[in-house]
Amino acid sequence: MVEQNKTQITEDEAKLYDRQIRLWGLDAQKRLRSSRVCVLGMGGLGCEVVKNLVLSGIKELRMVDGRQVTEQDATSQFFAPRDEVGKNRAESSLNRVQQLNPMVEVTADPSNSETKDAEFFQKYDVVVATACTQKELVRINSICRAAKILFYAGDVFGFFGFSFMDLVSHSFVEEVTAPVQSAEGDTEPPAKKQKTTEMETKSVRKEMAFVSLAETLKVDWSSEQYAKRVKRMDPSFFLLQVLFSFQSEFGHSPRAASRQEDLARLVQCRDSTLAKLSVPASKVTDQMLGLLFAELAPVAAIVGGVLGQEVIKAISNKDAPHNNYFFYNPLESCGVVECIGYPDIRSQ
Repeated sequence: MVEQNKTQITEDEAKLYDRQIRLWGLDAQKRLRSSRVCVLGMGGLGCEVVKNLVLSGIKELRMVDGRQVTEQDATSQFFAPRDEVGKNRAESSLNRVQQLNPMVEVTADPSNSETKDAEFFQKYDVVVATACTQKELVRINSICRAAKILFYAGDVFGFFGFSFMDLVSHSFVEEVTAPVQSAEGDTEPPAKKQKTTEMETKSVRKEMAFVSLAETLKVDWSSEQYAKRVKRMDPSFFLLQVLFSFQSEFGHSPRAASRQEDLARLVQCRDSTLAKLSVPASKVTDQMLGLLFAELAPVAAIVGGVLGQEVIKAISNKDAPHNNYFFYNPLESCGVVECIGYPDIRSQ
């Protein structure tokens, strides 16, 4: 974990991060300044996360992506110049990312995450995996969990996006406001006390436990306990399972260039996947399936903003983190946090 006492903020850094230090405190900024982060995938979502973390003032950022810049990247990938189509996405993004904050050590790795073993990930305090398959996310999460590395996952599919986090066991400080206790011998009438009660804010340390991504995928939705929950849940978690199934079967995400073909495949994946989960097919409508094509910049900005914020919160140990999924629902145009894999925990 990040050791904030080993890093001192220089005078130049204090000037650069002045507003942040005022917002979350010097100790939190020291933690950020000591943190090493690895971001997998430099698509639209990866770019948003990288932007937010580099501007926050972390110590080191490693971008890993074996893909090439394509014409389609123009919809959301804003770091790679348009004249570098065909070149590696991570390397093409390096110059513009570094210009955001010269005080952060930024490097690019032009290889795929599948080639990275446990030793590679153990160099970092935080790993953010984007644009990965379910199988690869589970593998990386397992490595990070064993080494107590903060793990985040996320992706964007058209108007829909999600993020997931596994912080294993996380302690944080949260500000709680409560009435000031009256001094002994106070004889003021109770009715007057209610009108004049003073409030004070205290910093309270709390602990929160997390489960792995694999555990969230093992939930038995046919059980009586979870069957009742399915009815009141947002459909986004089950939509994500359909997308994971689609990627696993066809080797890619839904493609705008093959919309009709992939939409028919999505319907088939929806019916078979939800049947296996004992969830009614009506939970994920055809309308939702029609909104999953391409990677849209506004959705990447929303999900990337939330994901970047959660990483900063966890590193700085300030405020309660999301536990454990965040979804952007395209039909409701709202964000939803769901706790999956925890008995008796309801959606927030």
